[in-house]
Amino acid sequence: MFVTRSFRPFGPRASRASAAFASLVFLACAVPLKAQQPAPPPPPAPVPLNVTTLPSSIPVNPATQCIRPAPMVRWQDYQGPFAKVIGVFGRELERTSVHPLPYKAGTLLCTFTVKDKFILFLRSTSAPLTFVQAGFNAGISQAENNDPTFGQGAAGYADRFGAAMADQASSRFFKDFFYPSLFSEDPRYYRLGRGTTGERFLHAVGHTVITYHVDGTRMFNFSEWFGTVTTVALSNTYHPGNRRGFDPAAERVGYSIASDAAFDELREFWPEIARKFKLPFRDRNEPAN
Repeated sequence: MFVTRSFRPFGPRASRASAAFASLVFLACAVPLKAQQPAPPPPPAPVPLNVTTLPSSIPVNPATQCIRPAPMVRWQDYQGPFAKVIGVFGRELERTSVHPLPYKAGTLLCTFTVKDKFILFLRSTSAPLTFVQAGFNAGISQAENNDPTFGQGAAGYADRFGAAMADQASSRFFKDFFYPSLFSEDPRYYRLGRGTTGERFLHAVGHTVITYHVDGTRMFNFSEWFGTVTTVALSNTYHPGNRRGFDPAAERVGYSIASDAAFDELREFWPEIARKFKLPFRDRNEPAN
């Protein structure tokens, strides 16, 4: 039975979560974007591209001879039943997925700048799927009565929703912007696209450990691990019902990294899924395996 209390869009717990999110944005804006660590040594000069051999959907910057990913699929390209729902999900999968085939030896992927990383954080946080996921997580939390200090009823759900949104925002901030900028990482996921299903599966799982530097070399995925640990630690400030201690924190870190690995699996196999159900995806020139 719901507790009788006046409805408030966001309670004090949600306000605390909103304040935590606001502090993240303030931190990003307060630190000059250009005041980063010294620029890494320039990579070896790439072999000049033969633009005529690349698919027309791949934009090439002739001045720097680098390649950019194909543009996002338009909303109107999603048609049929549940078009908008599928479009929201598909665009979220594509937002940080990079098509692998053009990036062969002798080519250079255009650098993902600090500004690009901040824009990625803003767009990912404000994406419709983020609100849907926060609402779902808040509903599960309410059904299981997690964070019992939030209470029940509409006000309790509002508090849980605000906390879930803060979880999403802080995770995006640290994994898409803060730590990638600090360690000069590329936060995008590079599809393997070729090989056996097992090879591609392991490639997607491996992204939780290995990622790319902005110069194209491989490096440890600091953003995944540091970002997850920071997000879990920060969540204790606005989740009063969280169990404290090393074991509960390690459990939440493990769950978050496993969720990211599952999301990478979807990004790896999204072209096949989209082709199976006749859905558009970022690079239509990608051949079927």
